[in-house]
Amino acid sequence: MEFEIKRNDYLEQLINRKHNGLIKIVTGIRRCGKSFLLRTLFKKHLLENSVDESHIIEMAFDLFDYIDYREPKIFYSWAKEQIKDEKTYYFLLDEVQLLDEFVSVLNGLADQKNCDVYVTGSNAKFLSKDIATEFGGRGDEVHMYPLSFSEFMSVYHGNRYDGWNEYITYGGIPMVVLAETEEQKMAMLDQLLKETYIRDIVRRNKIRNAGEMEALLDVLASAIGALTNPNKLKNTFKSVNQSRITATTITKYIEYLEDSFLIEKANRYDIKGKSYIGTPMKYYFMDIGLRNSRINFRQMEVTHAMENVIYNELRMRGYRVDVGNLSVVEQGKGGKPVKKQLEVDFICNKGSKKYYIQSAYTLDREEKLAREIRPFLKIHDSFQKIVITSNTPKPFYSEEGILIINIYDFLLAPDSLGR
Repeated sequence: MEFEIKRNDYLEQLINRKHNGLIKIVTGIRRCGKSFLLRTLFKKHLLENSVDESHIIEMAFDLFDYIDYREPKIFYSWAKEQIKDEKTYYFLLDEVQLLDEFVSVLNGLADQKNCDVYVTGSNAKFLSKDIATEFGGRGDEVHMYPLSFSEFMSVYHGNRYDGWNEYITYGGIPMVVLAETEEQKMAMLDQLLKETYIRDIVRRNKIRNAGEMEALLDVLASAIGALTNPNKLKNTFKSVNQSRITATTITKYIEYLEDSFLIEKANRYDIKGKSYIGTPMKYYFMDIGLRNSRINFRQMEVTHAMENVIYNELRMRGYRVDVGNLSVVEQGKGGKPVKKQLEVDFICNKGSKKYYIQSAYTLDREEKLAREIRPFLKIHDSFQKIVITSNTPKPFYSEEGILIINIYDFLLAPDSLGR
């Protein structure tokens, strides 16, 4: 493995936002590479474009050396002292949610005519999902994920088939990807979950029964790709663990896990009625390696792992992603009409672009293909329908005009949806 992973898409997003008068906020799960993006790749870009190093001001609020600077008056005074002339100063600030009153402080800093402010943050509870509103219209978010399969393959020394097997096992957290052995990867994932993510969630949200929250995480890890809701989860806890946990508590725990960017929710969308359905919904892990570690690498169903990876890839490409629900009436026994619910794995939207996608690990029989495309044939619009599989040699269109593409071509070609 090489020791520097290029994150060109995210770097380009930061470069395109230079000097726009807004606070650039890089959000994402801890250890996904935000600090490296900001303080190594972006800093390197600034230096290569003739920015003097004295005009690049850095601080990492999660380091003990800077713990005093979490106090807003101390930090703000220090920050203003760094500005010594009229040239532009670039502030690169790490884990800004640890800075008290950070919204006011950053708005004040960005109000200086020659300050261009870039920050990272790892928790949505402190960094509202509506960044622009929280910062009074001055926030500009770049959401970062762990490595995509394409980024992973840029440092993987092997063929894409072996790379895929490793990726869906250990995921895309950069430090895990760069570890040398399987034992190191497994140990890192386990330690990250316990010592970084779970400990951070418990401490930040003052959770008294951490075991209960961890048990919920186990259930969600075992059920990726399955429709669920807090009431259904409550019943699972009652029957399996004889737990009295309430649906309200489960809802709170799920919010904490979402706030930490560990999991993300995909809502159900009624395709015919063109409206959202409240519950149930699906939950996906932002890193498949963390999911596998949580269940001790036992439930390695590649079908569910592939679905999770496809979801993450679509989100990385900037699509809004929902789970499609389709109500149809078909002829049953004796010619009686029967109402059925069909599912489309993903409906993804970005601007005027819209795609319907099914994830099917194998298409080894014609009946399997027919089953996967069945919902598509009931959707009467002109948007592209796609089946992603693992065993199709080359992309092709079915007689019905549906694109069949293998997982490797989908993940490795950035324009794979626009064929």
